[in-house]
Amino acid sequence: MEEQYLDLIRKVLNSGNLESTRNGETYSLFGETMRFSLKNDVLPIITTKKVSFKNVAEELLWFIRGKTDNSLLTEKGVKIWNDNASRDFLDSRGLSYEENDLGPIYGHQWRHFNAEYTNCKTDYTGKGVDQLQNIIKSLKHPNERYSRRLVMSAWNPCQLNEMALPPCHIMVQFNVVRGEVTNLGYNYGDIIEKDKLSCILYQRSADIGLGMPYNITSYSLLTHLLAQHCDMIADEFIYMIGNAHIYKDHIEGLQEQIQRSPYKFPLVIVTKKEEIDDYVIDDFMVTEYTHHPAIKLKMVA
Repeated sequence: MEEQYLDLIRKVLNSGNLESTRNGETYSLFGETMRFSLKNDVLPIITTKKVSFKNVAEELLWFIRGKTDNSLLTEKGVKIWNDNASRDFLDSRGLSYEENDLGPIYGHQWRHFNAEYTNCKTDYTGKGVDQLQNIIKSLKHPNERYSRRLVMSAWNPCQLNEMALPPCHIMVQFNVVRGEVTNLGYNYGDIIEKDKLSCILYQRSADIGLGMPYNITSYSLLTHLLAQHCDMIADEFIYMIGNAHIYKDHIEGLQEQIQRSPYKFPLVIVTKKEEIDDYVIDDFMVTEYTHHPAIKLKMVA
C-alpha cells in the first residue's frame, strides 16, 4: 500500500506544476486520493524512511484533549510545532499570544468549536461544540452509528485569523458498515462480526515529503482508537488531498526515498480506556515496524 505514496511522489516530480507560494517554490498537483486498509490491526506508517510514531501519537492525543499549548508537546520532546509557535512567526500572523500559544487550532475546533478564544491556558470546558464527543456518542449508539453525518471540521472561517496556522487537514468523516453475520448451521447459531469503522480525510494542502507521512498515520491511528473505544473494527482510511505539493528543498531527499523498497506496515493494538481524554501513548502498542533510515527534510513554516 505504500507504493501509492511513492507513486504520488514520482507523479508530482514528473508532472507537477511549478508554483511560487508564501513559503517557497513547490511542484504541485490538485486532487489526489489514496486508500489504506486498516484491517487486522494494520497501521499505515511509511517504511521507506523512519517516521516517529511518538511524534504522531503525542500530537494526536494533544488534539484529542483540545489543547493548543505547544509547550505541552515540547515537554515530551515533540518539536513539530516549534516553528509555528515562535515569537517571530506569531508576529508575522499579527498575533499577540505568548510564545507557544497557537490559537484556536485543531484541538480547539475538535473539542470546543467556535468557542471564543482567550489563550491556551483558559479552561474551555462546556464551551463551544464538542465535535469529537458528539461523534463518539453517535458511534456508541446502536442506530446513530450508521449516520451519514459523522463529520468533524477543523476549518472555522470565524477564527482562521486567530490561528497561528490555518488548518491543512480540515474535515474528517467516519462511516460504519454493519458486521457480517455467519450462520454456522443447526445447533451452532450465528457469529456476528463487529461493525467496521472507516475514515475519510479531506486535506486542503499537503506537504508530501514531511507532513503527509504524519497525516496518514495520525488519522489511521485515530480510526483505530475510535474503533476500539466504540467496540468496532477499524476498516479503511481514505485520504483526499486538494493541493499536493513538494518543496524544491525536499526533492533530493524524496528522489532517494523513491529508490527504496517498502516493507510491510506494522500492527497496532489499542488498550481501551473509559473516556477519550484518558488515553496516553502507552495505550498504543506498535509491533513489527521495520523501516529504512531517516531522511532529513527541512521544515517549511
